[in-house]
Amino acid sequence: MFLAVVFGAAIGLALGLLGAGGSVLAVPALVYGVGQPLQTAIPSSLAVVALSSLGGLLPRERRTAVRWPVALVFGAAGTPAAFGGTALGKLFPQRWLLLAFAALMVVIAVRMLRGGENNTGACRTGQGGIDWRACLPKSVLAGAAVGVLTGLFGVGGGFVVVPALTLLLGLGAQEAVATSLVVVLINSAAGLAAHAGAADSVDYRVLLLFAGSALVISASAARWSAKLDPSTVRRWFAVVVLAVAAFVAVAAIVDPSTLG
Repeated sequence: MFLAVVFGAAIGLALGLLGAGGSVLAVPALVYGVGQPLQTAIPSSLAVVALSSLGGLLPRERRTAVRWPVALVFGAAGTPAAFGGTALGKLFPQRWLLLAFAALMVVIAVRMLRGGENNTGACRTGQGGIDWRACLPKSVLAGAAVGVLTGLFGVGGGFVVVPALTLLLGLGAQEAVATSLVVVLINSAAGLAAHAGAADSVDYRVLLLFAGSALVISASAARWSAKLDPSTVRRWFAVVVLAVAAFVAVAAIVDPSTLG
């Protein structure tokens, strides 16, 4: 039970500071740290991610930075895709899903290590608005991709949403983080609905401890985020993600229980 609190705090810290990335640690923490099967860990992860995202939105300055039309476009595209990702995940053995998850973690970590993207704002109009006619298709595709990953792996997808919001729509750093948290919240709720059949297997004591610590730390970290160097936080977090990815890959290969 203590590990559930520790891992929940780590996930809340990442989501509160970065608006992304923390959810990718939730499934490995629940599978290898708490001992849950993957089928149970995914809906538990989605519940934790949803509450952590909510915690990150509690500070008033974070809520006022949300670009609500953008969040709703991404969320509307991701909701049906989350159901598709859930159905897709049922077609593969646990071992292959964990190996694919490890590969996804590597991609996330590399993107975080590279960092420093320029906000090109390809969809910005001269008045600072967004040219939806030009960028709506790309926004819908990005939102749908996040939805698939949410349903398939139980991740919130902020690591895709944040760069999409900065590079595609030209949102500033604080706008992108705040808007990403709303998208993650919407997609996580959709993923939970898609995994409703696994609700009976969830250990709600572990879930409450895990989610409770994530919610508290996420809300606190959101208040600190403006005082910390985001590039430094992102690099350190990327190193942690790479280490966990290596552990997940090795464990999936050598653990006979993942053969099914």
